[in-house]
Amino acid sequence: MSGPAAATERPVVVPYDPTWAADGPALCAALRSALGPAALHVDHIGSTAVPGMAAKDILDVQVSVGDLDAAAEAFGGPLAALGFTHLPALRRDHVPAGRDGEDPADWVKRYWKRRTAGTARVNLHVRRAGSPNERLALLFRDWLRATPQAVPAYAGFKHALAGVVPDTGTYADVKDPVVDLVVVVAEQWAAETGWRPHA
Repeated sequence: MSGPAAATERPVVVPYDPTWAADGPALCAALRSALGPAALHVDHIGSTAVPGMAAKDILDVQVSVGDLDAAAEAFGGPLAALGFTHLPALRRDHVPAGRDGEDPADWVKRYWKRRTAGTARVNLHVRRAGSPNERLALLFRDWLRATPQAVPAYAGFKHALAGVVPDTGTYADVKDPVVDLVVVVAEQWAAETGWRPHA
């Protein structure tokens, strides 16, 4: 769910870094302050938000908004000041298998990245509040947090995959169907537990 940082980079998966647990929320707080009330929620997502999970050393953050176009316009200046670069070509998330009949507009987003020397590397995903892609990012994180026995297997898969693919674009393409399998189980867990985003 995290999305590619740059399709030509080689993926490097590292062991879990305990500093991510503090760095992620601190970054979210800074973004919340910089972006103002248009940022309805700011969440640390992705593998760096899961205790014990190996990951690329890039923090993934999701900003939930009411209107993507208005947010993209409003966020441009504040994010540039924080070292973020907007990538307008990355405007749609992977749609999980079996959900291809859904409205493609429900899976759009806006995307920024930060690769400034001396600061944490960040992928920033702006998604519409209540959209399926916003929900899925939170569900994926929360299911893994609640199912620590699944973490070693998924981490091992990512380590192995990163060692054989040439770039992060291929890494994401191969990983997406595995995420789709996880999502099936995570959706069952959500139904059984009454999980809700931002509950």
